[in-house]
Amino acid sequence: MPYLGGEEVVRELRRALSNPHVQADRMRYRNAVLRVIRHMAQGVDVSGLFPEMVKASAVPDVVQKKLVSLYVRAQAPRQPQLALLAVNTLRKDCAHPSPAVRGLALRSMCGLRMPGIQEYLQQPLLSGLRDKASYVRRVAVLGCAKMLKLQGDCEVDGALVNELYSLLRDSDPIVVVNCLRALEEILKKEGGVVINKPIAHHLLNRMADLDQWGQSEVLTFLLRYKPRTEEELFDILNLLDGCLKSSSPSVVMAATKLFLVLAREYPHVQADVLVRVKGPLLSACTSESRELCFTALCHVRQILRSLPGHFSSHYKKFFCSYSEPHYIKCQKMDVLCELVNDENVQQVLEELKSYCTDVSIELAQAAIFAIGNIARTYTEQCVGILTELLRLQQEHITSAVIQAFRDLVWLCPQCTDAVCRALPGCEDTIQDSEGKQALIWLLGTHGEKVPNAPYVLEDFVENVKSEMFPAVKMELLTALVRLFLSRPAECQDTLGRLLYFCIEEEMDMAVRDRGLFYYRLLQSGVEQVKRVLCGPKSDPSLGLLEDKTEQPVNAWASEFNTLAPVYGRERWALVTAHQPAEPSYTCSPRIDSSNRDTESLISEENKEVLKVHPDTGSLTLIPDVYLTAEQFEKTWLSLNTNWHLSLPWCGAVHPDTIQAALHVVHIQTIAMSKAGVQPWKAYLSAQDDAGCLFLTELLLEAADSEMQVSVKQSEAKPEAMQAFISVLKTVMGTVAGLES
Repeated sequence: MPYLGGEEVVRELRRALSNPHVQADRMRYRNAVLRVIRHMAQGVDVSGLFPEMVKASAVPDVVQKKLVSLYVRAQAPRQPQLALLAVNTLRKDCAHPSPAVRGLALRSMCGLRMPGIQEYLQQPLLSGLRDKASYVRRVAVLGCAKMLKLQGDCEVDGALVNELYSLLRDSDPIVVVNCLRALEEILKKEGGVVINKPIAHHLLNRMADLDQWGQSEVLTFLLRYKPRTEEELFDILNLLDGCLKSSSPSVVMAATKLFLVLAREYPHVQADVLVRVKGPLLSACTSESRELCFTALCHVRQILRSLPGHFSSHYKKFFCSYSEPHYIKCQKMDVLCELVNDENVQQVLEELKSYCTDVSIELAQAAIFAIGNIARTYTEQCVGILTELLRLQQEHITSAVIQAFRDLVWLCPQCTDAVCRALPGCEDTIQDSEGKQALIWLLGTHGEKVPNAPYVLEDFVENVKSEMFPAVKMELLTALVRLFLSRPAECQDTLGRLLYFCIEEEMDMAVRDRGLFYYRLLQSGVEQVKRVLCGPKSDPSLGLLEDKTEQPVNAWASEFNTLAPVYGRERWALVTAHQPAEPSYTCSPRIDSSNRDTESLISEENKEVLKVHPDTGSLTLIPDVYLTAEQFEKTWLSLNTNWHLSLPWCGAVHPDTIQAALHVVHIQTIAMSKAGVQPWKAYLSAQDDAGCLFLTELLLEAADSEMQVSVKQSEAKPEAMQAFISVLKTVMGTVAGLES
């Protein structure tokens, strides 16, 4: 929201900054600059004060220089021409006798987001890399990464890379870590920084000099080095042994991952490391930091996949505290379910039982489901607790208990009789869809063991017209047909009324089709119905049907100390697959004079330039641009195809979803086939702020195949084309992920 009265404020600030008496007083001058920063933070457009602020940086006051640096970095994109004045001042400060001023000047120059800044950065950065002051070298190393990022897809300077590799042996440990991060950013396309034997051993010997942040960074980079011999491997592990005793959780976790990865061929070493990391993980699980606690709990669950019961002796550490948030309590309950054994089952069940009456409905239901999970191993005790909870006659408790009973009967057939004895009377309490479906399924599948099952289902049929959930109606259909096979006399009339309603009166097509299916199935004979609906049931002697195969540590060692345990492997793979590209600030190529004379198909009134999706890099598209079909066809036929690519596509095409997603990034749809048409085609158009048109054809020959993309460009701009292709790939990849 713009700041009201901004013009008067700017005039007053300009008078203050230009006043010789204010400039002569150091504190008054600094306060005037501080007022500019304060108003800038409040939303005032102070870009008009750029010359006065640049002049204010030519003072010996370091604090004032920092304030001006903050202003210049924020306002340089709005005033790129005037920003050159600041560049000259900053280049002079790079030769200042004070290291603090030299470092500040370098950092300020690297923070300027304006075209053409790279040519002014190279010489100060090279001088900074050889500076005697460690602070200046730290800033210069990170500035190299910023400069290469500003250059975009330009070729990496080999001399600069060699200079950074040589600085890995710098005496300052922070410079060493900064070099690793800068090289990783600069060499991203080549696979990142290379860790060979000399570099690896040098970093290992410098571990003691690094702070906790630096140690965790170096340990992460050491994952890329593979020892050549067993002797070298154990020498490295011995050097890193002290990291497992660090007071920093990040260092301990990074060291643990390095141990697990390096010792992948030595399971006994991996098991020993996991035993040693038990203490730090338990401390993190009881940390006051909620983020740290949640992350540690996720890693505990990951370890339990390979070492069940690894934390069983410390099960009380996972009891929930009253002040903990819901997501941490749920994680702790999941861990408790995996730690249950013959010695602690009674204490764990009592603890979970106390959570079942919590004021939070979500927490209470999660505790009930946790007891249901434990019931697969300790059936009698858990069924008794769940039956007691039914007597409370609380809606959410009864619903969760019935759902737990349904899953339990499916997995543990031996407890069917006990569950069926607890069902009578539950129908009066349940109101939610999931609970109704679970109860109806139990009555339909095991109704022969529940005396009043037909009459309970009849009550549901009486109220079927007021039922809001189609899933409940479909479950009721299936349950009544099943129960009709075992108790036909009591269900015949009820089933007939339900079928009539579903076929003749129901508006939901899924329910109507289900009713027609059962009606025609019944016409084919009872034996045919039994063959379809009444498959062989599990033998009660089979007991638990779940597979609890232990995973080897190597199956998840590479995911340890990442976000994969937090998100889940599948979700994390999806997140990393669609990470947006970093924006670049390369200078746009000059437009040829002959191209400038070309008449643009977009009117001037539509050229309201907006920044679009971050994936566009230096590309800026114009919103609300519309071409007629005749204009598009004429332009399309006159241009050659500049880019062709294939995108993977699964399933059918949903035109509305694609059109909405393209509209978000200012790509307009000229024509598009309807859903289900094969081959499916779409024609798109977009125009950037320089007047360059991008015309696109999408072609999908058949479902579950590759989508062919052809792009034509009105002007030869390779950088703009690459940015546009990046936008298009991101949008189509996102839509494909949603539709799959």
